[in-house]
Amino acid sequence: MFKMAEKVRKLYRSSHDKMLAGICGGLGEMFSVDSTMIRLVVAALALFTLGTAVVVYILGWIIIPEGRQE
Repeated sequence: MFKMAEKVRKLYRSSHDKMLAGICGGLGEMFSVDSTMIRLVVAALALFTLGTAVVVYILGWIIIPEGRQE
């Protein structure tokens, strides 16, 4: 009746592609996108949302577990 997802992709902070906490690197790995593009989007959001994106980034730093060393 219900199909189980064959592969669940989990979000982890990147342990090797990081500048601050590795959140953008982890998103890049999860979605197979260059992390620099994600960093540019986060920077633009931080400017246009009057810092709300910074608060979300800090919460992600606290909540999202760090990935394993590869």
